[in-house]
Amino acid sequence: MQQSNSSVFADASFPLLVNKHQAARILGISPETLKKYRLAKGSTLVQGIHYYVWNSRVVRYNASLLADWGLNRHNPDAHQKAIELYLASLPANQPKKRGRRVG
Repeated sequence: MQQSNSSVFADASFPLLVNKHQAARILGISPETLKKYRLAKGSTLVQGIHYYVWNSRVVRYNASLLADWGLNRHNPDAHQKAIELYLASLPANQPKKRGRRVG
C-alpha cells in the first residue's frame, strides 16, 4: 500500500513552477513522455493544477504536485488529498482578514 508523500509540500528545495526538463527529471522520464502524459485523452494531469500553459510555447509544471502525482499514480485518493492541501494553501483561498474600516 502506497502512502501519500505530503512531505513534498514542506520541501523548500522544490521551486513552485518548473520547465519541462526539470519536471521530467522529477519524474525520471523524458520531456517527450511528460508531454504525452499531459496531452493524453483522460490524463490525470490537470491544467491549472499540475501545469500551466502561459502561451503556445511555454508550459510550467507544479513541482510539488507533479512529484506527488508520480508517487501516487496508482492511488488517486492520496493524490487528491495532496491537491486539496495545495489548493487550500493558495493565498486566494485564505480567509479574508477582517479589520476596522478607516474612514
